[in-house]
Amino acid sequence: MASEEELFASVDALLEEEPQLPPPAERARLREAAGITQARLAVALKTSTQTVKNYENGRSEPKSPRLEAYQRLLKGWAAKYPAHTSSAAPAPVLVPQPEVPETFTGSAAPEQAEVAAPVQAPAALAAPECPAHSAMSRRPAAKKAAAPAVDPRFPHGALAVLDGDGSAYGAGGIVLDCPATTIPELVEWTLRESGLGATKLNRYGKDSDPLIVLTAAAAVQLGLPERLEGHEQRRSLRLPEDHPVVKQVTKAKWQLTQRGFGPWARIYRKSQGRERQCVQLAVLSWDALDERSWPGVSEMEPADIARVLGVYAVRVITPRGSTAVSGLELMTALRPPTKAVRDEGTGNWVSGYNAGSLGTEPMEPAPPEATPEHPVVVNSGWKGGFLNEEAYQWVRSVQTLSDEECALPWAVGLDLNTAFLAAAARLVVGLSAPDHFHAPKFNPKIPGSWLADLSHIELDPRLPSPFTPDGTRPTGPAWYQTHTLAYAQELGHDVHPIEAYLRRETGAYLDPWHDRLKNAYVDTLADLGVTKDLTGVEFLAAMEQHKQNDPALAAVLAAIKATVKGGVGKLRERPQGKSYKEGEPWSALARPTWRPDIRAAVISKARVNMHRKLNNMAKMTGMYPLAVLSDCVVYPSPGESPLDFLPYAASGKPQPGAFRLGPTPGLAKLEGVQSMLWAVDLMEKGLNPARHIKGGDAVMDEGE
Repeated sequence: MASEEELFASVDALLEEEPQLPPPAERARLREAAGITQARLAVALKTSTQTVKNYENGRSEPKSPRLEAYQRLLKGWAAKYPAHTSSAAPAPVLVPQPEVPETFTGSAAPEQAEVAAPVQAPAALAAPECPAHSAMSRRPAAKKAAAPAVDPRFPHGALAVLDGDGSAYGAGGIVLDCPATTIPELVEWTLRESGLGATKLNRYGKDSDPLIVLTAAAAVQLGLPERLEGHEQRRSLRLPEDHPVVKQVTKAKWQLTQRGFGPWARIYRKSQGRERQCVQLAVLSWDALDERSWPGVSEMEPADIARVLGVYAVRVITPRGSTAVSGLELMTALRPPTKAVRDEGTGNWVSGYNAGSLGTEPMEPAPPEATPEHPVVVNSGWKGGFLNEEAYQWVRSVQTLSDEECALPWAVGLDLNTAFLAAAARLVVGLSAPDHFHAPKFNPKIPGSWLADLSHIELDPRLPSPFTPDGTRPTGPAWYQTHTLAYAQELGHDVHPIEAYLRRETGAYLDPWHDRLKNAYVDTLADLGVTKDLTGVEFLAAMEQHKQNDPALAAVLAAIKATVKGGVGKLRERPQGKSYKEGEPWSALARPTWRPDIRAAVISKARVNMHRKLNNMAKMTGMYPLAVLSDCVVYPSPGESPLDFLPYAASGKPQPGAFRLGPTPGLAKLEGVQSMLWAVDLMEKGLNPARHIKGGDAVMDEGE
């Protein structure tokens, strides 16, 4: 008979495995390729037709034993009906689009094949060359032949970096001649002659607008100030409306978005038919590329900047603002709110809801999910408390340290790779408005917010409480996200909610976002020499030098990580500016992606994942952490390497369920090493060793 520890270890191993099924769209493609109807498949799987539809639109996932049967069927079909992709590039080939009536101005027709961003691969990763300029033509010739693009409309990639001499540097080492001397001329050239842009990431989405990044010299050549000064926050800086460049834009019948002409500016005209007329500009000398998200990029040469941004555009998305903005935009690009549907009455194509998305209208949160200044809270006079699902900031009491622990020489910090991204995998979230329930029976499968009293649960004081961000024991009833209560149940405690706000329609909304960012992270680390096949010793050695191997790709990696954390943070963006008054709506509330409940679900799951590993480590090794900060944990250690205390089986394989070294989301890497005396000294002062374990008094990014 297996022990509880063995069963938990086995279950944890399953939880950490890769997703077992292809994306929903691929499931539908395979079934259609086999000529099988949804009804017939439902009979084979002994389920309903609606359930099969849910599998294919991402609303739900099969559970065992149906999961294994469905997986076996899809693998068989995949062998018979492989996707029509080129062996030279991993991106799907663009297929001809069906005719859609010109009166339809929404997304593409549903018969279109799913497409992904074109990969201009290995050239996009190679160091660029800068040959002499070619003569200007209607379609400028690249000075170095670019790798074949999937979409012939965008032969030169997603973006270019324009320098003061008119050289526009693109991904893969191409250099275009740009004759523009004004911003309106630059916009016209970009749309009509540059060959820049990127294919939509979902068949119901929109192509990415081309991005032109301006160096300081280029900005001055085009009539812009080299620096954008002001007393407001950097994000609020913009040219005054009477600036000559703004007047030029208006006179040429172009428009600026409400944020005006700032570090990131969008210049557009209303679409005619299906063709968008929009160009994104980023001004480097106005701090468009934040140093925290794009380390060292603003100081690079234009060709290197183009390489960094080009790789990011191929693997993630064409940058559209800060990495946080790009992270949020990526969610919508991968799950567009609408799709084309045929009106049965008129036969015309019209815009309809795209199942599995968040839709087009913003959704009011439940009062405990909102922030104190939110109109829902202020107008209702809500006094019932709020969700407090945040990342860990916990320091263990020095009184709980044993003599054996204090005698250990080292404090070793482990950092979980993109912990929020790992938490987003297969995360079921609410898609509909919340409904209020009194004394509901707890159901761990329903996403929502639950009021419950967990103060009676007594846990080991050498571990943080899994129920609070500061790791202290709850003192009474509080609001919790579903994952937190489910974990209390997993630990063997009864859960009796007092009330709840729950959502009836659910789905794995973040799955495509997770998959794309995970691939971007893993592929970029692999390009830096950190691959999945390395031993523990080899992995630690590769991580120690990966940033030096290629600073440009190291910057891409940093931007990917910032995209994850910033995107999650944007789901609950709070009001900005000194003039804001409580109870007033702020601009972020107009977005369907203002969803604090989804943010809470991600963070709750990430914190629970962390505690589960801490708990398993204590059971397997008898070791307890000194401190935790978000995704970093510090352990006392007999040696300077994580290999000196992480649990390994006799076979040499890491024990499932505990911390494991590796390059994928949710696995760990070395964060830093200090002396045990140093760590205890900080703990006695009430400071968090995890915040400073890197050395140099480093302060970690805590998620937003």
